[in-house]
Amino acid sequence: MPPTSPRILETKLNPPAVVVTQVLRTAISEQIAAAAVKLVLVRAPAGFGKTTAMAQSRQRMEADGVATAWLTLDRADNDVSRFLICLGEAVQRLGVDEPPANAPFDAVAALAAHDSPFTLFLDDFEVVQEPAVLGLVREVIDHLPRRGRIVIGSRSLPDLGVGRLRARGQLMEIDTDRLRFNIDETSAFFGQRAGQALPADMLSQLHRKTEGWVAAIWLASMALERHGLETGFVERFSGSDRAVADYLAEDVLAHQPREIRDFLLRTSILRQLDASVCQTLNPRVDCAAILDQLAASNLFLTPVASDTPAWRYHSLFADFLRAQLARERPDELARLHLAASGWYESQGRPVPAIDHAIEGGDHPHALTLLDSYAEEFLEQGRMRMLSRWFSAIPEHQLRAHPFLQLIALWAACFTYGPWDAMKKLEQSGCAESGIPEVRASAHTLTPLLLAMQDRYDEAYEAGRESLARLPTGLPFADSALLNAMANIISVVGDQHESQRLLDAARSRQGNSTFNRMYTESLEGMLDLHGGRLRQATARFRMAVDSTHAVSYNHSHGNAWAGVLYAGVVYEANQLPQADHLLNVYLPLARDVGLPDHMILSHVMRSRIAFYTGDIDAAFQALTELEYLGHHRQLPRVVAGAKLERSRMLLLQGNGPASRDELARADDPALWDRERRQRLPAHDLDYLALARARWEISFGDPRVALTALDAELHAAIAAARSRRALKLRVLRALALQRAGDVAAALEEIGAVLQTASQEGFMRLILDEGPAVGLLVQRYATAAQERSAADGRSDPILAEYLQRLLQVLGPMVAPNVEAPSADGNKEPLTRKEIRVLQLLAEGYSNNAMAEKLFVSDSTVRTHLRNINMKLDAKSRTQAVAIARKLGVIR
Repeated sequence: MPPTSPRILETKLNPPAVVVTQVLRTAISEQIAAAAVKLVLVRAPAGFGKTTAMAQSRQRMEADGVATAWLTLDRADNDVSRFLICLGEAVQRLGVDEPPANAPFDAVAALAAHDSPFTLFLDDFEVVQEPAVLGLVREVIDHLPRRGRIVIGSRSLPDLGVGRLRARGQLMEIDTDRLRFNIDETSAFFGQRAGQALPADMLSQLHRKTEGWVAAIWLASMALERHGLETGFVERFSGSDRAVADYLAEDVLAHQPREIRDFLLRTSILRQLDASVCQTLNPRVDCAAILDQLAASNLFLTPVASDTPAWRYHSLFADFLRAQLARERPDELARLHLAASGWYESQGRPVPAIDHAIEGGDHPHALTLLDSYAEEFLEQGRMRMLSRWFSAIPEHQLRAHPFLQLIALWAACFTYGPWDAMKKLEQSGCAESGIPEVRASAHTLTPLLLAMQDRYDEAYEAGRESLARLPTGLPFADSALLNAMANIISVVGDQHESQRLLDAARSRQGNSTFNRMYTESLEGMLDLHGGRLRQATARFRMAVDSTHAVSYNHSHGNAWAGVLYAGVVYEANQLPQADHLLNVYLPLARDVGLPDHMILSHVMRSRIAFYTGDIDAAFQALTELEYLGHHRQLPRVVAGAKLERSRMLLLQGNGPASRDELARADDPALWDRERRQRLPAHDLDYLALARARWEISFGDPRVALTALDAELHAAIAAARSRRALKLRVLRALALQRAGDVAAALEEIGAVLQTASQEGFMRLILDEGPAVGLLVQRYATAAQERSAADGRSDPILAEYLQRLLQVLGPMVAPNVEAPSADGNKEPLTRKEIRVLQLLAEGYSNNAMAEKLFVSDSTVRTHLRNINMKLDAKSRTQAVAIARKLGVIR
C-alpha cells in the first residue's frame, strides 16, 4: 500500500479555500510579504486564525509574482519517509528544475539551489515531534537561498533553533497579540456574517470579553444568530479562555436541528469528511445534502481544498465535538470508530482502518486487521507504525495472537531498542510457547538483541543454537536470523562464513524489503572493511532505498543502512550531503541504541562541525555520545567519544589535553576485545592507532613507527584493507616527522595510488594539515615526473587535484617567529581572542557569531594580525603566535 493516496496528498498541498466571511488581514499579509528573513513563525493557540492569515499572505505573494507552495502537516508526517514525499511534492510546485528521468529528487537540495523568489508554507507544524523531521526542516532553513523563505504556522514553539535565528535577525514572529482581531476587524466580521453591524456598545463589550480571539468571535456570531441582539447574550458570558469556546460551541450545538446535531457529533471522530465515509456513520440521513448545507451556510466546515468535495471541522470545534460525544454517547464511540474502520477497510486503506479500530478501543478488531496486514508491514520495514499500534493494545489481548506478539517484538527491537525488546520478549512467553513456529521464531530474535546490546560473544552462542532450528515457518524471522548471524560472525572474525550466511539470507528474503536492506547493508560493511569503497557505496545506497522504493531521495530507509550510507558519503567528502543524511538517521540510531551506529553517526556529526568551524557543535556531539554511553551502560560508546575528543584536541595543537583523553579512554578489557573482534566503529578509530597518532604529533615518531608496523602487519594478515590504508597514512606522517622525507613520500604515494582507485578522501583529509603538506609535496613531484617522461595516471591526477582543492594552500610548519621589534604595534586583546578562535578551527562566520561582530570586522582583525606578525596566511599567524607564546 502506498504511504498516502493522491487525493489526500492533494488536500495537504492546498490551503483551505477562501470563504466570503473572512476578514482581510491586510497588515499581517503585507508584513509577511515584506519580511527579509528566512523564517516567519506564526504561533498562537487554536482558533486565532493562523491558517487564514497564512493563506491570505500566500495570495498576496502570488499576486506579487512570488512562487509559493503549501503543506499542511499531520501526525503521520513524523514518519521521515512520508514527510519527504510530501515535501518533495510541495517543492516541485515552486517550479524548481526537475531531475532527469529516473534521477534522484532531493527536495532539500532543490530548495537550496532555487534562485527565484519563493515561499514555502508549513501549517499545523505543532504535530511534528520526530527529531529527524525537525532536523530536516532546520536544514532547509539553514540552506535557504537569499530569496527563499519559510512560513510556519504552529500552536507551540518548534524546536528549530529559533533563538539562533532571532539573534541573527533571520526570524519574524507573528504571535497571539498580533493575530487578535482589533475592534474594526471584529465589526467587519459581524458585518460580513450577518449583513449588518452590531451596536457599538455591544461590539465593544463582545470584543473586550473575547479579547479578539477569532474562534470565540466566530462562535459568538453563530450564537447571536440564534439568540438575537436583544436577549442579553453578550452580557452573560465572560473570559476568553477555552471555557468560552466550549460554552459558545455548546450553545451553537444546542440550537441545531436534531439531525444536524447527530451528524456533527458522529462525524467528529473523522479527520476529514466526505459524503461516503459520513454516510457510513449516519446511514439514515442524506450526508451529501447535509455537507452541502453546512458548507453553504459556512457554519462549521472548512474546505480542505478548492477542487475536492472534502472538508474538516475547525480544530477547536472538532475538539469540543469529540469531548461532547464522549460525554453524551460513550457507548457509541466504539461503534462509530468500527464503522469508520470498516469503511476504510472496504476502500483498501488498512492504516486508517487500524487507527480507527484502536482509537475506538476496539482492540479485537484491530488485531483482526493486523492479522491480515501486520506481516506485510513488517516486511516493508514500517517498524514505528507497528510499534505505535502494538503499544496501544493491552498485553493480555495481544497474547491471544502469538504470531502478532512476535511481530510486535521485531518492531520494538528496531524502534525502541534491544533492551526494551528483550524485556518484552522475556515477559511475552513466546520462547516457551506451545506453538513450535512461535517458539523457534522467538529464539531467532535473541542473538540479534544480544548483538545490538554489544554482547557479541553471547550472541554468537545463542545464534548457533537458533540456526539449528531453521526453518521456523516465519520467512521474515529466518532471513533476519541469517542476516544477524552474518553480522555476528563477521564481528568475531570469519568473513567467509559471514558471506555464506548472507547468500543464504538473500535466497530466503522473498519480498521482504526490510531484510533486503539488512543483507545489502552487511555486504556493504564487508566491502568497506575490505577497502572496496565504490562497491560498498552502491550497496548502502541500494539498502537505504530498498525499504522505501517509492522514493529516490536516499533519505528514507532504515537507520541501520542510513548511518552506513552517510559514512561512505562522508568518506567521499560530500559533507553537506552527509550532514543531510545524519539529520535523518542520527536521531533514529540514537533511539534504537545500536552502539556502532551511535558512535559512527555522532563522530561524523562532530567532524563535519569541526571542519566547518563550529567547534562548539563538534564538542556537543561528542558530549551527547558520551552521555548516551553512560546512560545505556555501553563503555565502548563512552570510549569512542573520548577517542574522538582526543583527536580534535590534537588537531587544535593541545597535546596535554589530547593525551589525557586517551588515558581516560584506556579500558584494557575493551581494547583487548577490540583486537579479537571486527567492530565497525573501530575499524579506523581504536586506542593503538590513536596513541600512534599522538606520538607522531607530540611524542617520538620512532615509537609511533614501531607500533604502526605491528598494527599494519596484523591488518594485512586479517585482510582489513581499509585499516591498512589508514595505518599507512599515519606511517607516512611518522616518517615525515622523523625526517625521512623520501620514505614518507614513497609511503604516501602508495596510499594515494590505492585510494584514488576507490575514491577515499576523508581517510586522508581527517589527519589534518600535516598530511596536506605531504600530499602537496607528492603532487608536485608527480607533476615534475609527468612533465619529464610524458606519462601520467589520469585517475591519480584527477584525484590529487580534488585533494589539493580541499586542502587549499599549505604552509610549512617550521615557521620562524619574527624578531622582537619594539616598533611593532602589540596585538590587542580582541586580536588575541581572534587568534585563539583561529587556532581552534573556527571559520570567519563562526568567529563573527562568537564575538558578536560582523564578518567584515573579523576580516579586519585578521589583516591587522597578519601585518603585526609578518604572517602571510592564517596558518602561519597561528604558528607564529604559538612560537611567541601569545596563544597555547
